[in-house]
Formats: sequence, structure tokens, C-alpha cells
Amino acid sequence: MLEFADIHHTDRETLFVEVILPLAIAKNYTYRVPFQMNDAVAIGKRVVVQFGKSKLYTAIILSIGNQAPEKYEAKYLLDVLDDRPVVTERQLQFWAWLADYYLCNLGEIMNAALPSALKLASETKIELNKGFEFDKSLLHDKEYLIVDALEIQPELTVGDIVKLLGQKTVMPILKSMFEKNIINISEEVSERYKPRKKTFLMLNAIYHNQENLKELFPILEKRAPKQADALLAFIKLARTQKNISKNELIEESGAGDASIKSLIEKEIFIAEERNVSRLYLDDDEFSSDFQLSEQQQNTLTDIKEQFNTKDVILLHGVTSSGKTQVYIRLIEEVINSGKQVLYLLPEIALTTHIIERLRQYFGSNIGVYHSRFNDNERVEVWQKVLNHEYKVVLGARSSVFLPFADLGLIIVDEEHETSYKQFDPAPRYNARDAAIYLGAMYQGKVLLGSATPSFESYYNARTNKYGFAELTERFGGVELPQTEVVSITEETKKKTMQSHFTSVLMEDIKRALANKEQVILFQNRRGYAPLLMCKICAYTPKCINCDVSLTYHKSSGKLHCHYCGYKEDAPSICPACGSTHLEYKGFGTEKVEDELSMLLPEARIARMDMDTTRSKNSLQNILNDLEEKKIDILVGTQMVAKGLDFADVTVIGVINADSLLKYPDYRANERSFQMLAQVSGRAGRRGKQGKVVIQTYDPNHRVIKQVIENDYKDLYLTEMEERRSFKYPPFYRIINLDIKHKTPEILNNQAEYLANELRKNFGDRVIGPEFPLVVRIRNYYIKSIMLKFERDTVSINRAKAIIRDTITQFQTTKLSKGSIVQPDVDPI
Repeated sequence: MLEFADIHHTDRETLFVEVILPLAIAKNYTYRVPFQMNDAVAIGKRVVVQFGKSKLYTAIILSIGNQAPEKYEAKYLLDVLDDRPVVTERQLQFWAWLADYYLCNLGEIMNAALPSALKLASETKIELNKGFEFDKSLLHDKEYLIVDALEIQPELTVGDIVKLLGQKTVMPILKSMFEKNIINISEEVSERYKPRKKTFLMLNAIYHNQENLKELFPILEKRAPKQADALLAFIKLARTQKNISKNELIEESGAGDASIKSLIEKEIFIAEERNVSRLYLDDDEFSSDFQLSEQQQNTLTDIKEQFNTKDVILLHGVTSSGKTQVYIRLIEEVINSGKQVLYLLPEIALTTHIIERLRQYFGSNIGVYHSRFNDNERVEVWQKVLNHEYKVVLGARSSVFLPFADLGLIIVDEEHETSYKQFDPAPRYNARDAAIYLGAMYQGKVLLGSATPSFESYYNARTNKYGFAELTERFGGVELPQTEVVSITEETKKKTMQSHFTSVLMEDIKRALANKEQVILFQNRRGYAPLLMCKICAYTPKCINCDVSLTYHKSSGKLHCHYCGYKEDAPSICPACGSTHLEYKGFGTEKVEDELSMLLPEARIARMDMDTTRSKNSLQNILNDLEEKKIDILVGTQMVAKGLDFADVTVIGVINADSLLKYPDYRANERSFQMLAQVSGRAGRRGKQGKVVIQTYDPNHRVIKQVIENDYKDLYLTEMEERRSFKYPPFYRIINLDIKHKTPEILNNQAEYLANELRKNFGDRVIGPEFPLVVRIRNYYIKSIMLKFERDTVSINRAKAIIRDTITQFQTTKLSKGSIVQPDVDPI
């Protein structure tokens, strides 16, 4: 491989380039470079190639040489798209490690890593950028033709444009049009990150003159008394605070939105919309010269000292202990030394307050990268990171793929979160683990933060592989919430249950509402009822594509499959026996919301789950309403456990803890503790002690007791004994193989064959094949093979090489026809 640089070649020298195509193919392909492009090629640049019969792809140059491929005749490159590489040598090294570690191909890594606009292919869809005005007379002939065609047909593929222009080399034209903002890449045009906005009011300068103000009051009192109340309330508020928001004034004055609107129209008030933080923090706490508490300062000093000898440190800090402020101090030091920082979050959508907060400190030095951005924005962030314009990047798991120049620190916040793991499609990587390799590659440091660390990270800290630091107190001396466990069985016997709510929870909700405080209720299942069943013959409607029962959703009146999205009308008569006695079993968030609105008709209730947050800005609107106290009770799934930070939430109710605890998975207790502790952590975060009510059929369950006592260490020690006995992580490494086929009989034969081939090398380390909990998804039947390897005595690299060879050998047999084999390394 030649050096990573633009290399000048003699004009008549025949060069060949090995490229990565954005396809799941096992080997990279080699192309011949036309003489006139010899000086243009360089490792990391994008090139246009033809692959297959007539399909065009954007590929990345991996290496340059003089050697022609032996087994096939190399086709010519069609074009070089870049003046300078868009992928760095270190990134290519990182891609190679990921492909090797997670048993996938470089093309799959490229697909996950690059924004769509950087990997145009024949099937890529192009559309006009409707929000951008341009002068058509300034377009070249070919650009004019493309714009003309897109005005007639709003969406065209790259293949269509090839036919339209009658030439193969259309990528440079499209690249140029994309850079001029004329076109969008439609497959990635999705919801944009919206900053939190708030309307602030100021008094018109005319009325700073007391005489003018005195004249105004009698007029308003006579004609519009509500407007006079609002003006009076404004003057009162202005004595004690600098910024007055529209919502504060409405609450203080009792005047409606219409009165404030009239005062704005009369130009008595001047309205200004500003980006604000979601945190309830005073301006002095918000400024960059905030003071760390003694505990925070000691922890920061400890982390910095440990970084002298350790590359990775685990920070175990209770919920609301002020981890973010410690992160900010570390980030300041790293960017002052001229290096970059990557701050990873499990779900950006729910942690926009951190974005706003960091922007207060680091201004335009901070970039945000995440799949809800449209493609133009993602390419812009990519280029700015490449040019070292961003010192700090805040992002979800895909931001590990950005082209950093000099990465000094990676912070992985809430490192236990399952959102860091990609499930489908390949690469099935864990961003936390990938970040640790990335940090080592750049000789940077990694800080993992969590109130409930994953057992793997905690084990690594206890065995001295990682450093370890703690924050044991909540910031500002706020107490951890009081937790009460209520037995559903006992309350059912006493007949004190109201629908799904115990008397204890109902009393606490009513008390909070009377005190104008807010409540969050957690139920980890969406929809109205998970099961529709016939009382006579026990018939249950099933999905036509998956082996699961359908969930009833009252909002749509339909039965939904949560795996493939299939929907059908809810029957009123049993299709099997004709009975009309159909009943709904179980309950989801929709039913909780529905029944609560009947029990508490005065309360303003909202729901936060996948169904209510699909549309653009819907999640943002729910969070805004909660902050502005337009919501009294928020009912939600696990989304409510992540990153919410509101001053007036004082009661948390867990409707049914058993659905978490009884899940058939070796991680069930760990996950339940994490979920319950994180949900509980949403209560009483600003001065007031919160209250958590956990409803369960099993109040003596060990995990529930550990949650009440906030005893993570006891949970860890008891679970570790079981993990050691039953050969689970962190003592063993697990690799799962899912085999899929549309015919169950063929699948059985395929899975048995593959398992037997693996047993020849690994013996009883191979478990299965077995059907998973859900046997069929999207018309594919599934069988799983699990492989367990001792962490210390088995070479995992050697084992992976054998697994890869065995899968390849299986795929060469006739038996494998129609099958899909999906390896998952370190499943969670």
C-alpha cells in the first residue's frame, strides 16, 4: 500500500486502485486508473465505478498500486470526485478493525459511516431543494436539464439522470449541484434538530417614560382589563428579573394568550423569540465560570490524576450528581491543548438540553451529528470535523465514524444504554466499545459515565483494567427520592385498586397535582392492550408476517405488529368461532392514559412513546409542554427514563415493575435495576425531595430491594456469581449467529448443519440451534446459535476467523440457498 498522500505519477504509468464499495461483499474490487486521472487518485478519495452489469457506485480508494487483478480484467475508473480525501487513513484503519471485530464487510461499514450524499449510487434518489431559491439562467446546460426534469417529476434516481443526459459521468454534476444547495438527497431528508425556542417580552421604549405609562393604564383598564392586568404583572416581574417570558407573564397575570397577543399588536410589548436551554438554571449557574462543589472538584482531580496511568476511566455518579459539569471542565482543558473532543449520548432527541448547555460554553466550536439531521447538514459537519473547525462534537452512536484529526478525549455518557448498540443492519457495533478502540488509536482518553454502569464496565474497573471515580451525592445537596413499594396483590385483595393504580399511587398523584407539581408514570409497553382474546375459543389475532400477537391501538382503532408495522382492523366478531365475546388483555401506555383521564378528568395528561413521537417535532413539543407546565401527568415507555430534567416533577410511578423483572434474559435483573434507578432519578431534581412509587406483584424481589436502597454494588456481586456459574459475560464472550429462511423445514436443516460444522472446532462451546422468543419476523423464520468463549484462555481473533471461514464454507453449499446468516458479536 502506498502512503496516504497525493502521489505524482508519470503520465503513462498504469495504476490500479483497490476500492471499498458500499455493498456487503466479502472482497474489495480493483479498478484500472485512466492515464489522465493518475495524478488525481489518492487514498481516501471518492471515485465513480461501474459494478455489476450497469450500476454506478461511489467507492472509496483503499490502496493504489501497479498490480492488475489476476482473476478478472479490471474495469476503468469513471471519475474521481474529490480534490482532497474525504476519509482519513485513521478512519480506514478504524473501519478495518470494526469489520474484523464485528464479523462484517468493509462495504457495510462504509454504508454506516458515510452520509448518503457522499455515497451516491444508481438507486439514490434526488429531489429539488424547495427551500432554496436560485437563478436558473446561471445554470449550465446539463444542470438546467436536471432541474427541468425534477420540476416535472419531483424525484429521480441517479440512474434516471444517467439516461436523461446520455452519459455515465453524472456524479460530478450532482456533487456540484448538491454543494450549491440546488438538490437534496431524498433518502436522508428527515427531521431536523430544532433548538428549544421561547418568546420573551420587553416593554416598548416609549413606555419607559412614566408619564406615557400613566396615560396608558386608564385606557386599558376601561377597554381591556385583562391587558391592564398583564401590563401590571409585567412591571411587577421586571423589578426582580431581567428576562420575562410570555408563559411566565400568562401564569403571573392570569391573562390569556389573546390579551398578550393584543398588547404585542398594539406595540406596547415587543416580542422576541430566542433559543433557550431546557434546564431550569439561573444565568450565573449557566455561565462558564460556574463553581464545582467540593465533591465534584475532588472527583475531577482524581480523574485527571488517573488519566496519567489509565486510558479509560469509569465515572459512577448517582442521578443528578452534576456529571455534566465535571465533563465541561475536562472538555475545556482538552480543547485548550488544541485537541478535539467527542461527547457521545445514547439519544440526542431526549438530551437537547445538553446541546444547548454546551453551546453556552463552547459556542461555534461545537458540532452536533445525528441521524435526524438532513443530509446537507451531516455532510457539512463531516467537512468541518475534517477541517478541524469543530473542537467538540456531540453525537449519537454514528458520530464515532467522523473524520477526526486529533481526538484527545471521548466522553460516553450513560454508557450502560442499549441505544449504543446497532441491531440492524450490519455492522452490529457497540459505540461504547468502538469509542474505546478509537481513543486508543488517537492516543486519547475515554471517560465512561453512568449512575448505573454496565456490569462489563464495572468489572473492568474493579479488575483495574479501567480507572474508577465516584460522585455519591446529588448536586446542591438534594436528597435522593423516597421510594415506596406497593403490592398489587394486597391492594387487589383489599379492593383499593382503581383500574391499574394502587391507592398509594393515586394519593401521591392527587397530592402532587394539588401542589401544582408534575407526575411521570412509567409503563414499558406501548399501545392500548397487548392481547385481544376470544373468551370462548381463546383465539388471538397474529401478524401475517411475524410470529407475534397483534397489539390493539385505540388511537388508530387497529391491531398493530410492533416488529414489521403490519396493521389490520380490530374484529368485533371472533373469526374462528363467531363469538362476540372478545376481550383485551394487559395494558400499554395508551390504556394508562385513557383510564387516568377518566379517574382524574381535571388533569392534563400526555403520552410519550414511539407512537406519539413519530411526527416532526412531536417529541420536542411534548418536552416543551412539560417544561411550561402545560402537562400535569406524563405517561411513557422507557423514553421517560432517559435524560429528562424538569424542576417540578416530584412523583414517579412505575405501573408494573414485573414486566421488566420477569423477562427471560440473563441481563433482566441488571436492566431492571438500571431502568428503575434511571426512572426514579427523574424525581425531585431541583431542591425538593421526590417520591417514587413502584407497583409490583412481588414486593420482596431482590432487585426491588436493591433499587430502594440504591445498592448497585450488592446487585453487581450477586449477579456476578450467577454469571460466573452459567458462563456469561464479563467472564465469557458471546457471539450469536441468527440463521433466517422463509421455510422452517429448510431452516432446521441449515441451522443443524452450521451448528455441527462449528462444533468440529468449538465442541460444547456451541449452544443450539434454538428458536428465539419470536420465531418469525417479516416472513423469515429464525434459529439462533450461541457460542461462548472463555475470556482469558481462548484467542477470540482465532475463533472469529474460524467462524467467518465456516459461514463462507456453508454459503458455498447448495443447502445454504435462500438463507441469511447474521453474526452478532457481544450481543446485548
